[in-house]
Amino acid sequence: MQNLVTVFGGSGFIGTQVVRQLAKAGWRIRVAVRNPNLGYAMRLHGDVGQIDVIQANIRNEASVRRAVEGATAVVNLVGVLFEQGRQGFQAVHVMGARNVAEAARDAGVTQLIQMSALGADINSPSKYARSKAEAEAAVRDAFPGAVIVRPSVVFGQDDGFFNKFAQMAALSPVLPLIGGGRTRFQPVFVGDVAKAIARMTTDPAAAGETYELGGPADFSFRRLMEIVLEETGRRRMLLPIPFGAAGALGAVGDIVAMVLPPPITSDQLELLKTDNVVSGAYLGLADLGVTPTTLESVLPTYLYRYRRGGQYADQEARAVAGGQA
Repeated sequence: MQNLVTVFGGSGFIGTQVVRQLAKAGWRIRVAVRNPNLGYAMRLHGDVGQIDVIQANIRNEASVRRAVEGATAVVNLVGVLFEQGRQGFQAVHVMGARNVAEAARDAGVTQLIQMSALGADINSPSKYARSKAEAEAAVRDAFPGAVIVRPSVVFGQDDGFFNKFAQMAALSPVLPLIGGGRTRFQPVFVGDVAKAIARMTTDPAAAGETYELGGPADFSFRRLMEIVLEETGRRRMLLPIPFGAAGALGAVGDIVAMVLPPPITSDQLELLKTDNVVSGAYLGLADLGVTPTTLESVLPTYLYRYRRGGQYADQEARAVAGGQA
């Protein structure tokens, strides 16, 4: 079956945009997700019959093999930011990625793209970062020509970073600056990541390469929190918290993670001790012909909903000013 790409995790934040870009490029797409009933809207991102949604769990080898059957290309975007039940770092990142790579190899897939992360390091104190590095090794062992993608923090309308802190700013008088807020990030727009991945699927020169994807500028964590406050029109205290003292927050987050998405975990605290910016040692967006989108041009398009008055905040402010005149 020619011109078919299987996308694992295609209904997620990044996956939705990747599917949209692949559809624009003319691919027939098989979106493989754990819960197909939650991905019903995916078919709307392409023409009639262009996108199919099937059930697959990358922890289940048989379901993975069914999902890649007949595919020309495979994209694995599945990942977790914290461990919960069976969705652990080793099970999802390492074992799952290995299952996908071995199935892709055995199915004769031409191009395999594996989503990793900036900071992937086998020697990292973070279990997340170690598991991402182990996943890269497992994938390359089974499928040497696999393309590895390492993005920095990915931003966009449904992101889990800026939305989380904007919501926190709407509810709390304080925003914590873990480690003093000195950790640096290079946020990359989800649309740019999706374009890059779509181009990798048809670029033979990408085979076996590692790409580090970052935006046009890097920011300290403190500056990112200041931007969130500026965009949401909130005045909040930015409270520096040393890593040692933040350990208690991480411990509470570990407990919360058993049942709910936590504010932060102890493992995520470890990640914050290392800058999350591109090293310059690998290929990037420019090598794929993608011009990185600025943070400032996108954040206002969705953080407005956290302002008092939402999208009408500016109108309300003008009305108040007019009443006082």
